[in-house]
Amino acid sequence: MRSLEEKPFSEVMEALMNDEHVSVPLLYRLSDLMADELATFRERWTEMPEERRYIIVRHLADITEENFEVDFSDVFAHCLQDNAAPIREAALDGLWDTERVNLISPIVDVMEHDPSVKVRMMAAATLGHYVLLAEWGQIPAARVEKVVNALLAELENKATAVQVRRAALESLGAASHPKVPALIEDAYENGDLEMQLSAVFAMGRSADNRWLPIVLDEMGSPYEEMRLEAARAAGGIGDTEAADDLVDLTADDDLEVRLAAVTALGQIGGDQARQALERLAEDPDAEELYDAVDEALEEFDWLGGEVYLMDWEPDDEDDMTTL
Repeated sequence: MRSLEEKPFSEVMEALMNDEHVSVPLLYRLSDLMADELATFRERWTEMPEERRYIIVRHLADITEENFEVDFSDVFAHCLQDNAAPIREAALDGLWDTERVNLISPIVDVMEHDPSVKVRMMAAATLGHYVLLAEWGQIPAARVEKVVNALLAELENKATAVQVRRAALESLGAASHPKVPALIEDAYENGDLEMQLSAVFAMGRSADNRWLPIVLDEMGSPYEEMRLEAARAAGGIGDTEAADDLVDLTADDDLEVRLAAVTALGQIGGDQARQALERLAEDPDAEELYDAVDEALEEFDWLGGEVYLMDWEPDDEDDMTTL
């Protein structure tokens, strides 16, 4: 009996189209498609019923989230033009952390022109990953100039649906463009609660401690969704000054806020944050936080190792070629 890897691609597509149930193992054959396989996929894709197409793309997006070794980007890129909005949404979900710069233009086009507001919103959110990659130096800043300009245009256009404008603001949070701080401030000062939530998200994405006073203040908000965003933003900014307020939020009435506070404590580091997490790890009343606490303490260990490597200086006789 032939293995899945040995099965001709035409048979893979036939099975995906016609078998009673979609075979998840067979879906892995859609990763890293060769040119002829991609052509076959595109040819057969429109022959499938919409529900079947959606099931396949949704599975692929879920696999991508769990397995960083697969690459379904070609499939997702093709599905950005599918005539069913839920399929386009699932494709964008699968592209949320893509590093393929050749997909910038198609995603920008979706953000600007798709008939579905939700799809446009998801495209704007997906573009935020490119902004982060540029700020981290993982792709040339020049490659994302188009992204930043397109996001700015959506945000500043008052006729754009508010969901798209919010996603654009959030994606711009990490951008070093000189307009961004003022846009964040304006959204926070003059927007409704929904836009203020996105402004606080953008503050955290910026990792700029100029926003820390606002974030600390919003940790005491009467709105749980704002306390949640403020906790996340504190983790993004990474200033140990937020430790006291985050420790308080580990006792918040809302579980999601408590979990976000634990995660943020792991991100900001410092003795106070570690001690708080270690207390939670021993607290029998905090059982629902144990997994998050474990992950946060692992973050501490990882950060500690990174600092050690950064501080290490080799002796003259050390062989640098081994690094």
